[in-house]
Amino acid sequence: MKVTVDEKLLAEILQRTDAKNVQEDVEAALKAYLRKIKLNELSNLRGKITWEGNLDEMREY
Repeated sequence: MKVTVDEKLLAEILQRTDAKNVQEDVEAALKAYLRKIKLNELSNLRGKITWEGNLDEMREY
């Protein structure tokens, strides 16, 4: 797979992170993007799932 990346954007990211190389930054960016997608999907479930439980009981430890 070949990907073309904006060189200026990549250079700025490399300057601002502790990543050792481009691959680490790209992987971190993809993970962050995937997390954002999953959080959005989760928020779309709000009000569509009925939760049954007892919070007081769960908080007892």
